[in-house]
Amino acid sequence: MKKHFQKTLVYIMILSLTLGRINAQNTNDTVKVQKPAQDSMITTELKKSTLNYKSLIIPTAFIAYGVAGLSIKNLKQLNVSTKVEINEHQPTQIKLDNYTQYAPAVMVYGLNAMGIRGKHNLRDRTIIYASSQLIAAAFTMPLKYLVKEERPDKSNTLSFPSGHAATAFSSAQFMFREYKDTNFWLSISGYPFAIFTGVYRMLNDKHWLGDVVAGAGFGILSTELAYWLFPKIDNLLRGKNKTKSSLSSTMVMPFYQNKIVGIGLVKTF
Repeated sequence: MKKHFQKTLVYIMILSLTLGRINAQNTNDTVKVQKPAQDSMITTELKKSTLNYKSLIIPTAFIAYGVAGLSIKNLKQLNVSTKVEINEHQPTQIKLDNYTQYAPAVMVYGLNAMGIRGKHNLRDRTIIYASSQLIAAAFTMPLKYLVKEERPDKSNTLSFPSGHAATAFSSAQFMFREYKDTNFWLSISGYPFAIFTGVYRMLNDKHWLGDVVAGAGFGILSTELAYWLFPKIDNLLRGKNKTKSSLSSTMVMPFYQNKIVGIGLVKTF
């Protein structure tokens, strides 16, 4: 058990560094030349925001693997053999994965509160993160009911894809995008929590390997889409003729919490 746990930790570290370096390389082409004023830099970047196809390679590959695992014999056997290997070690089932899925996002807000600022201010990053969670839910929830894959513990047929993994990796990707231009090592520090979440969904007998990999793909994709959509959402929220000197402002924020999707309205005078 101890050796198995140590091996898992090593895998987590290796995967974290690999994901971070690949992401950094894939998004390098989109980094803009920084201007002296941070507000000017953000404004310029928002105006030129595009969805870089390179950033879609990893999530697309993860999703494709998960989908293939539903029908391709060898991949289905890998799902089963992974479960058998886990059961042989009889790991202690813990529920930390219910909390670690949100850890990277909490870290972003905590770091900003400590003065270590990310790319966006409180309002903007909240819209981005909330959007990513809504998009992730829009991907995963319907698929669970359409695919109807039975969980390893046979508790229900909502196994594919892993919602916990989607939330965890969307949160980790959110942290990566906020800090990748200023502190690479800090930006990838959310991935160990995401990988830990995915691993423990399997150790807790709630998901197959393919479910977790697909969930990771949907999570990363959701955050990439959220950043791409943000300038458009921001423009809608501010209004075409709205200026920074306005005395009042209205903000509509989507939210997803405890399987409840909704919209919140915040108005300042």
